[in-house]
Amino acid sequence: MYWTSRDIAVVALLAALWGVLNAIFSPLVFQVFGLPILCDLIGFTVLTIAVWWTKKLGATTMIGLIATVINFLFNPGAIQFLGFTVASIVFDTLSWLVGYDRMFKTPSYSLISFIVISTLSAALAGFVIATFSLNVTTSRLTSWGGVLSWAMLHAVGGVIGGIIGFLVVTALLARDIQT
Repeated sequence: MYWTSRDIAVVALLAALWGVLNAIFSPLVFQVFGLPILCDLIGFTVLTIAVWWTKKLGATTMIGLIATVINFLFNPGAIQFLGFTVASIVFDTLSWLVGYDRMFKTPSYSLISFIVISTLSAALAGFVIATFSLNVTTSRLTSWGGVLSWAMLHAVGGVIGGIIGFLVVTALLARDIQT
């Protein structure tokens, strides 16, 4: 059987975590600092843990889809989250292409893999958000340098999220928590 009940539980738990934390805290941080980083940090930490736990294609895609629904339940007008839906699919695909066994072979390879995959996925999310849900002429977007700069700001959040996800996985392994 491809999906075990534990896999489904982890997907549901992590999707709920991402959706709820993002819907509550990300708008607050964005209002205070004007930076779109917390949504990336939460999302890519969650996706990193999911890849480590399930090591199955489709897990992070399902998490992204479920988190999107949860996010829309809390914030119906927050269409920018669709950028993270796309990013979760890319994260899933890139993780599968790298190979789950190879990704977790050594800690340094894991760290590099998660940083690269999170950064690319987050940059894509930022690009999608800036292109499709933000008006390019808005003062906040233009003050940051436009669509590519917005993508780079999200990429910074992806780097942080990949590192935090790696640290969480490393801490779980240090406590002999196995999947």
